[in-house]
Amino acid sequence: MSNEPTSATEARGRVTELARAARICMLTTIALDGRQVSRPMGLQEAEFDGDLWFFASADSAKVRQIRVNPEVNVAFSDQRHHAWVSISGTATDEFDRARAERLWNPLLTAWFPDGLDTPELTLIKVHASSAEYWDSPNSTVVNLFGYAKAAVTGRPPTAGENHEVTY
Repeated sequence: MSNEPTSATEARGRVTELARAARICMLTTIALDGRQVSRPMGLQEAEFDGDLWFFASADSAKVRQIRVNPEVNVAFSDQRHHAWVSISGTATDEFDRARAERLWNPLLTAWFPDGLDTPELTLIKVHASSAEYWDSPNSTVVNLFGYAKAAVTGRPPTAGENHEVTY
């Protein structure tokens, strides 16, 4: 059975599934001097419409960078499932108490000790404009066999499905 999406809606759904499964990502912003800066973030929610949600401190460098240049990239790597997702989009910071209550996880107190009452607590919303994913349902052994076969035949290995998605 193939994971090949049959429609744009299914492809967007697959991006959402892969992002949710990976949970931890690298959020890349543009620094004030033009450099790309990436840092790990824990995904709180991925919505089917292409919105990703993260908790952050409103006075953090990433939030300041988003306010100046909202173009971001969010990259997920899920080694267990042999899947990778890269999502490009526009980020904003906004604090919605009701949404924050719904998204809150007690593990976040490690970063936000006062919970939802932590001063400067905000949410980063990334609205996806496009995404690309690589999805390999095969095991590591099957993938290694594919790479060995490629080395012998001189033809690139088939590493699974690759799709581009627009929102």
